[in-house]
Amino acid sequence: MRAVVVTTVGGPEVLELVTVPDPVPQGAECLVQVLACGVCSHDVATRRGTLKRGIELPVICGHEIAGEIVEVGPAVSARQPGEVVVSTQRRRVCGSCRWCRTGRETLCPSLEFLGDVGLNGGYAELVLVEEDNLVPIPANLSPGEACIVACTVGSELNAIRDVARVRAGETVLVTGAGGGLGVHGIQVAAACGARVLATTTTPSKVALLEKLGAEVLLVDPGADFAPRILDHTNGHGVDVAIDNVGTPVFHSVRRSLARAGRWVLVGQLTGDFVSLNPAQLFLRGIDLLSAISTTRQQAVDALELVSRGLVVPVIEEVRPLEEASDAHRLVESGAVTGRLVLTP
Repeated sequence: MRAVVVTTVGGPEVLELVTVPDPVPQGAECLVQVLACGVCSHDVATRRGTLKRGIELPVICGHEIAGEIVEVGPAVSARQPGEVVVSTQRRRVCGSCRWCRTGRETLCPSLEFLGDVGLNGGYAELVLVEEDNLVPIPANLSPGEACIVACTVGSELNAIRDVARVRAGETVLVTGAGGGLGVHGIQVAAACGARVLATTTTPSKVALLEKLGAEVLLVDPGADFAPRILDHTNGHGVDVAIDNVGTPVFHSVRRSLARAGRWVLVGQLTGDFVSLNPAQLFLRGIDLLSAISTTRQQAVDALELVSRGLVVPVIEEVRPLEEASDAHRLVESGAVTGRLVLTP
């Protein structure tokens, strides 16, 4: 099969289109013919070498996968050839640890994230995924629309509904609002009945973000946007911050929160660290939380939101697999609104 392989970390040029052996399903694995695969910032961080834990080269990146099951392993019972499915970002989880048994399989110690280990990821014609990590696509969604839903909508649903427990009438700040997570986080927060404030550094993205339901603050890269957030909230601050950026906006987000605010860490775009005096949080009753990926149930719920039209997948462009390097360059430039999608 054709696949885009990373053999050494570096710039977009290290993404090489090559031919590798077709994978063969074993046990509970399904062999999926890839119809579409989203390009996530996680892929970029893997390729750059920013992500190190759990990464094994050579690797085929890509975890936002939609495709058709073409063959199943001998232990598969719930899925069958011909089904069109999306991945939950993982190749496998153990299914028996305390985390898997309590619906928190994103914390499974045996978890294998697609596109992090070996020659098995979505930038290819075929991929192996265990059946428990595949979700059928609703009939009214195309593979190109559905491939990004589990990661983008599912991760934000996890952060907003399940971790922050956003209630109608609360004010929610979404950072990195023009990216793949942010544009969908705006919609999920609005669907929960929240007032949504969003930050972006790109003027061309403002109109779309406002259309999606946000009050948008155009900010300069590296600038402290907290005074403007406080001004927009009559000095109160936001009840919830959904932070898709991490270190570069850490202290701006901290200063933007109201007393007893909930701060959910979702994304981290750099390898940099921050310094913090814990009293800056606990003296104001701020909860520092995190949302890790998407469970299978959250993926199902996210697909349902999209199927019902409550959230619209934002896809800027669809490109062939051969243009994976160019896709990464565009994502790194910050010019992409939402997601880019590759098709083999």
